[in-house]
Amino acid sequence: MSNILKFPSVKAKTPAKFGLKRVRRRKGKENPDQLDLFAAKDAAILTLPMPARSPFEEALIHDEEGEDEKARELYARAISEGDCTADAHCNLGVIESKEGHASVAFGCFKEALKRDQQHWETHYNLGNLYFDSQEYRPARMHFELAAELEPSFRNIYFNLGLTLTIEEDYQAAIDALRTYRELAPEAEGSHADDLLASLEASLSAQTE
Repeated sequence: MSNILKFPSVKAKTPAKFGLKRVRRRKGKENPDQLDLFAAKDAAILTLPMPARSPFEEALIHDEEGEDEKARELYARAISEGDCTADAHCNLGVIESKEGHASVAFGCFKEALKRDQQHWETHYNLGNLYFDSQEYRPARMHFELAAELEPSFRNIYFNLGLTLTIEEDYQAAIDALRTYRELAPEAEGSHADDLLASLEASLSAQTE
């Protein structure tokens, strides 16, 4: 009977996970039935007035510039006016988490999910918070939900792979990290190589 080998020194082997994800501007989809007003080369160029920014857009500008208090104020205004409420709650959670207010951040993310249960950035961010709290089962659940909702965002798979490694679900961890490796640019993807090699060696030793 073969011995079950523990993954050696998980904390020493696992690299740092990727951090929280702020919601960026949502791009509207083009209408394929709409005429292209700029198709003609000789068409006159019309100068149109710039539309006023919404409270969420204003908040995001201040958020991206590191002006947290102003961003907080404008996200709160966006929520009160019904403007991108799930996005605003999510980004408030990122600000609170960055400042070390984990319990407040959890509340913000849960409010975001009340508005939109399929808000993938919120699931990803909750996965990060649960991971940091060493609550790996809910972290795994939220990372998996985020991956279902936004399968092209590679950081989800990396963080999921770390979570699965700690849970000693090595084959699932390998699958997640391989997906990350496929989606990431070559230089960034190598971030996972050492962990992948260690996991594969551990699985190989178990089957010998």
